[in-house]
Amino acid sequence: MVRCNFGMTIEPVVLCAQVASAFFDTGLQSVVKERFENNTDFTDSGSQQKAISNFYMVYTMLGKFVPIIPAIILAKCGDRGYRKLPIVVPMIGYFIARLFLVFVITLNWPIEVLYGGAVVHGLCGGFASYWAGVMALVSLSTSEDERSISIMRIELVYGLAGLFGSLVSGHLFQLYTVEVKSGVILVGLSVMLYFLCFLYSTFVLQTARSAEARERRESILEHRFKNTTNIALLFAGGILYDIAVGGGMDILVSFVIKEPLNWDARQIGYGNAAGFMIFITSFLGVKVFSRYVSDASLIIIGMFSFCAGIYFMAFVTSTYMYYLARTLMLFALIPMPTVRSLLSKQVEGSSYGVILIALQLSFKMASLAYTPIYTKVYQATLSVFPGFVFTLSSIIAFLAMIPICIVGCRTSQEGYQRIQGN
Repeated sequence: MVRCNFGMTIEPVVLCAQVASAFFDTGLQSVVKERFENNTDFTDSGSQQKAISNFYMVYTMLGKFVPIIPAIILAKCGDRGYRKLPIVVPMIGYFIARLFLVFVITLNWPIEVLYGGAVVHGLCGGFASYWAGVMALVSLSTSEDERSISIMRIELVYGLAGLFGSLVSGHLFQLYTVEVKSGVILVGLSVMLYFLCFLYSTFVLQTARSAEARERRESILEHRFKNTTNIALLFAGGILYDIAVGGGMDILVSFVIKEPLNWDARQIGYGNAAGFMIFITSFLGVKVFSRYVSDASLIIIGMFSFCAGIYFMAFVTSTYMYYLARTLMLFALIPMPTVRSLLSKQVEGSSYGVILIALQLSFKMASLAYTPIYTKVYQATLSVFPGFVFTLSSIIAFLAMIPICIVGCRTSQEGYQRIQGN
């Protein structure tokens, strides 16, 4: 990806925002664990796990439902030429929302106050708007041939930042003084980094005004979609895979803080860091495999990697087994960036924002169903087979391969027909 100057790079925002997110995630998990363990209303680990998983269910659903309308509005503004808006506004939401956890720690507010932070975050577009805005900028600045690698490069920056943030977050959480409670330094740094992201994206980041910006006067329905069947299949595969990954990862945050793993803040940080290692291995996988296989085949490789790893996670009973399961997922990140790349190739440049936010919001809508379902299934099988939900994720990930295989066959056939026509 070629950019003319520092102000044209989106990487600093992705880097700082993800370090901030890694800090917040470890802080949130640790605070939630401490609050529910110290709550005398819960007399055993089973009742604590149900309370924790219920908290995460509500918190996650608020974070995914509230952004739907704001994210659509911001995406439309982006496609009308205000490309920074879908990035700048969510940064404001992140900054305010993360402050809620600071108040929960310092003022000993109830943990449910964080629901308010999730609402504020969502009203500003949330991650859906932010990430779709980043992907739209990257797509506009690259050719179709380079797009998969370029998007994967952004994912690599995201992953490296998360890896670093997760590795140090557990240690930072434990820093405290008589005046400063445990976790305040960690979450305070997260808030500060989000504020720096806001300043950079508002005053430094520049966006190229290209010919695509002048195509906006045409309606999206008049000129946009090159292959609606491929779009539908890519959406189906992407949604199924997001359900598999999102549902499994939602439960994993509760799974690791109970027996037999029973992780503390430091181990939570290391575990999150292991999850971010797949950004590196997936990037290397794309660099190598893209020379020999199609984009659809890349997606299948990634989905199979996750399918194997999450199935193994169902039987994890010790920390070393957790890391073995993570190792099997080394290419699990490949599918979603490649799906976004393939989708962007099916539409005109002036519709990148809309198609990418549509994909992101379809994930949010799906999560409104799978989040409570996964939570209730986990609670129902907790005493018998707590890893059952990971087996469920493995099955859904396998099903996600089917529409992608069809896309691969269709694109291969279309390519052959073009060659025959020439």
